[in-house]
Amino acid sequence: MVEQDEILKLHAAHTGVLDIHSDLAVTDKAELGKAYTPGVAVISKLIAAHPELKAKYTMSGKLVALITDGSAVLGLGNIGPAGGLPVVEGKALLYKNLAGINAIPLALNQVSVPAMVATIKNMSLSFAGIHLEDITAPKCFELEAALKAELDIPVYHDDQEGTAIVVLAGLINAAHVVGKTLQQMRIVVNGVGASGLATARLLAAVGVKQLTLVDVYGVVTADDQRYNRYQRDLAKQLGTPAQLKGRPLAKVMADQDVFIGLSDANVLSAGAVHLMNHDPIVFALANPVPEIAPAVAEKAGAAVIATGSSQYPNQVNNILAFPGLFKGLLANGVKQVDDALQVQVAQALAKTVTNPTATMIVPSVFDEQVVPNVTAAVAAYAQAQH
Repeated sequence: MVEQDEILKLHAAHTGVLDIHSDLAVTDKAELGKAYTPGVAVISKLIAAHPELKAKYTMSGKLVALITDGSAVLGLGNIGPAGGLPVVEGKALLYKNLAGINAIPLALNQVSVPAMVATIKNMSLSFAGIHLEDITAPKCFELEAALKAELDIPVYHDDQEGTAIVVLAGLINAAHVVGKTLQQMRIVVNGVGASGLATARLLAAVGVKQLTLVDVYGVVTADDQRYNRYQRDLAKQLGTPAQLKGRPLAKVMADQDVFIGLSDANVLSAGAVHLMNHDPIVFALANPVPEIAPAVAEKAGAAVIATGSSQYPNQVNNILAFPGLFKGLLANGVKQVDDALQVQVAQALAKTVTNPTATMIVPSVFDEQVVPNVTAAVAAYAQAQH
């Protein structure tokens, strides 16, 4: 396969896709003395007395740790820490190229949540923020919550917050295209892992009242012990009727306005789309094969269709969120990526598309306004907190 050979050749030629480049020249003894010894003693003594100054005088003030254990890599599953490393390395490249952010890819062994928390906490002094990636649910929920409680730097899980932000941005514009009010729409979220749970939570946070969660055993209800406590707790918060317990996807699609798939290939039928409310919205975000082929969904009556693939219009891609988000977090000293911030970023992304249409509800990942607009949204959020 030529494409595969080209990819392997490219990555082998550079031993990956990243390098470290110096900010200072060291060409004589004077420069050496300022950059390293004896000059660093001045910095070291100052930081020893005032640890908070490390962020001003060392790289720790501008460095993000991009951490994975490779247990839930999109489209590939549990491929292990080493297998997950190319993903976080690629995202570190995007951070630098799109937003000028320095990020270092790190792979951790698949250990318990307490062990992972201890490892990350013990090395956290080197970083200005933590970006978690491709860590399986429910482990990722426990890990993120524990790290947020332990650390005084932003902790962000791209599979959760990143996906939720971009889905919400797309839905804001999709609702505009079909002339419906987002908060009044009936929405099914199929696939309630890290991405699905975070997306449903954010939709609930913006006032969506009619949310139905569906996973491998059917509709998630508060009393269904086959689901983890995070899934059950959200179902309880949403007030999902107990009589819907275990009901399959096909049996809950009637009169729905929106289908959001963060699940698996080909699980949504044309017949199910036919059952939906007028001008249905279909976000079939499974990769590399969506829950329903866009052409099939369109023929079945879908008015707006989004996927996770660059092959089709309306690609819901986390690249739209994380580079600008972290640029804003670091520049403004924001420590938490809470619901209010996520909503503000999603709204900024939505507004980046000045005239939404059925085939343009999210901006291109190459739109040069994406990062500035997201960064500005974070700055506005930070200013409102003071």
